[in-house]
Amino acid sequence: MDTKARILLVEDDYNLGAITKKRLEESGYEVTHCSDGDIAWKQFQKSLFDICLLDVVMPKKNGFELAKQIRQKNDLIPILFLTSKSEDEDKISGFKHGADDYVTKPFSMQELLLRIEVFLKRTRPLNADKRATFTVGKTTFDYGELKLTDKNGKLKATLTQKEADLLKFFCENANKTLKREEILYHVWGKDDYFLGRSMDVFITKIRKHFSDDKDVKLETLHGIGFKFYVSTL
Repeated sequence: MDTKARILLVEDDYNLGAITKKRLEESGYEVTHCSDGDIAWKQFQKSLFDICLLDVVMPKKNGFELAKQIRQKNDLIPILFLTSKSEDEDKISGFKHGADDYVTKPFSMQELLLRIEVFLKRTRPLNADKRATFTVGKTTFDYGELKLTDKNGKLKATLTQKEADLLKFFCENANKTLKREEILYHVWGKDDYFLGRSMDVFITKIRKHFSDDKDVKLETLHGIGFKFYVSTL
């Protein structure tokens, strides 16, 4: 890393937070550790971060509330939830509140570091020149900027990173039949039931973005997967 990426780590378990902070710093990151959502929100407003790692269950302000506030202020920063195995429904709620991914506790530092690296490669300014732009019907999709604009250049929507990753995969495979598990492996890195449900949330969002364009259709192929029909790409 040429400059240290800045991580906002929000974890109310002091020992877990301290250990995670230490390991991340040893890996070359600059880490701010907050023990509750209120403190984290104040810190987020006065500092610049490249990625957020949020616990779900916290005092004063939970991870969902914090993620919602962060998303209102910054549409682009990656948000990863740290969630326990007993909080499977929280994973779905997390995606609905703007999360890009989650890591299940107890997690390995290797897994966490890999997830962080994947998101930072996509979002840090040093990689901003590696963009991909697609014309999807009447809409221009700029993957690097995570934006959808109409033919006049007017902003239609700003996407979360995971939403953009999914749309990019559909664009790269337009007019092809894609199996559910194939999409999950390519975009999320693995196939499981709860990731599948979160994917459905993102697919609903993508359909809404193109609902006014008859040249674009994201069709569900029951028992198989999806097909992204685009007449202009």
